[in-house]
Amino acid sequence: MTQAILALEDGRIFRGRAFGARGERCGEIVFNTSMTGYQEILTDPSYAGQIVVMTYPHIGNYGVNPEDVEARKVFLEGFVVREASERVSNWRAAGSLDEYLKVNGVVGISDLDTRALVRHIRSKGAMRACLTTETEDAAEAVRRATTVPGMVGRELASTVSCEASYDWEGDDVESPYGAPDPEIGDAKADFHVVTLDFGVKYNSLRYLRALGCRVTVLPATATAEEILAARPDGVFISNGPGDPATLTRQIESIRAVVEKGTPTFGICLGHQLLGHALGGTTFKLPFGHHGGNHPVKDLRTGHIEITAQNHGFAVAADSLPTADVEITHVNLNDNTVEGLRHRTLPVFSVQYHPEAGPGPHDAEHLFVRFVDMMRAR
Repeated sequence: MTQAILALEDGRIFRGRAFGARGERCGEIVFNTSMTGYQEILTDPSYAGQIVVMTYPHIGNYGVNPEDVEARKVFLEGFVVREASERVSNWRAAGSLDEYLKVNGVVGISDLDTRALVRHIRSKGAMRACLTTETEDAAEAVRRATTVPGMVGRELASTVSCEASYDWEGDDVESPYGAPDPEIGDAKADFHVVTLDFGVKYNSLRYLRALGCRVTVLPATATAEEILAARPDGVFISNGPGDPATLTRQIESIRAVVEKGTPTFGICLGHQLLGHALGGTTFKLPFGHHGGNHPVKDLRTGHIEITAQNHGFAVAADSLPTADVEITHVNLNDNTVEGLRHRTLPVFSVQYHPEAGPGPHDAEHLFVRFVDMMRAR
């Protein structure tokens, strides 16, 4: 058994068993409260620069498969679990979690007290950490953790975005999350949607295609001129990692597109960027929202949705120009902003992930709302 050390920047040390790749990875440590969906979490680009702790204790029991991949590669730095299952038992499984981490160069650690670790993060806040099999010197591992840049002021979208534009024609697998529930209505329409890729998950693109949209994906560096030259019926701004305040040129481009009256829908980082473009600011949350069970209230209807979330920053409610922008949703755990809409322009956004993959499907109707907005233009 190879030993591994997880060292936090405040000096807290956790020792466990290494699995997956061997080596050393450093980044911000956060926890995810989902019970399933570990492969989708591993391939969510929003986790770039982070080490993820799963609060559910038994991880890996159903293996991995091609259908649950959400991006072209794994972007997170490390993976922490209480127990990494060595036995794989599922008809969809094409391999084990251990093998998957090895192939993708992800260092993992198991057999440590994840409850104690998560309680520590909840009380002290997300912090820098080092996960290593390269040294047994705990003090040295702590020192290495302190050399990593923090998330505030860190631009990561460029590390996960596509390098060139492409048309999304769908992938070669049938995702279990791949089509909206028929009960949400017939929203089929031939609209051209430009997706700004700040770390887009495949399932967002699957939803747009399932609703009949033609989808063109542009890099995060796309200018307003390049976006508008594609002649979109609507613009979708994706999720992604890092501090939104660092993306000043992208915020200016989004503002220019919005002011043209282009129907625009943002999620997660896209929601934060829209918040900036509409005159607001963002701030760092103590330990972020990561998981598939976050309750959100729609302030207009009073309806409660259980949502999938993955973000470390939030839009500051008191920074928004209320004459132009309405807060539409709030998080029932901490009352942070979860949704916005412009009062006169066809623009709205949510902080959570309506595409699921993994997570509840309560918010999939938002893709239909986006299509309806393009139809009404």
